[in-house]
Amino acid sequence: MKKLFVLFVLVLLCSNTFSQNLATIKKELEATDNPLGYVKYKLKKKYVIDTITVLSTTEFLGVADSLAYKGKVGKVYGPFKKGNYLIKVLAKLPNTFYHVSHIVLDTAIFREKFAENLADTIISKIKTGRSTFANMAKTYSSDNVSSGKGGDLGWFIRGFMLPQLDDAIATHKKGEIFKVWTDIGLHIVTITDKPKEDNGFALLLRVLL
Repeated sequence: MKKLFVLFVLVLLCSNTFSQNLATIKKELEATDNPLGYVKYKLKKKYVIDTITVLSTTEFLGVADSLAYKGKVGKVYGPFKKGNYLIKVLAKLPNTFYHVSHIVLDTAIFREKFAENLADTIISKIKTGRSTFANMAKTYSSDNVSSGKGGDLGWFIRGFMLPQLDDAIATHKKGEIFKVWTDIGLHIVTITDKPKEDNGFALLLRVLL
């Protein structure tokens, strides 16, 4: 019993020491003007520099793109993966983001001619005020993720969507409603906002502990 208690105390002390050291490392890593030199020569730790592209400002694939968009330049985050690494945001660059909503008419369910006629009816109802884009998306769209949001796809960069959608979105303006065919089916699309510049790229320093 006594041995177990001693072992518990030792583990606790080691844990506290590690936490204190980690706090010091994070503080110094944030303060230094030469983070690579600090990691390489003082910490003597391995590191990786990742170039991250932010695809969407509303949905993130993991820690990296979330920090690339939300993280502050110079700030150190972590540890991640059970204490295996820290991340410092080194720099950010802007990119152009688009905000659109869509309704997908799945041609596995609707024949092409019927889908075209249905799309025209939906667009007419929206334009004449007999219904809203959101209500039509909830009723007809086969995109189960966006339909619950009224068809809203959020903000994303050029190249994130299917090529046909990307090309069409770039040639239309805010408030316009149009049709686009893709391999998925027929999309009824509206440009929700004007394109905007936002955090699109980031350099992240990943320090392996």
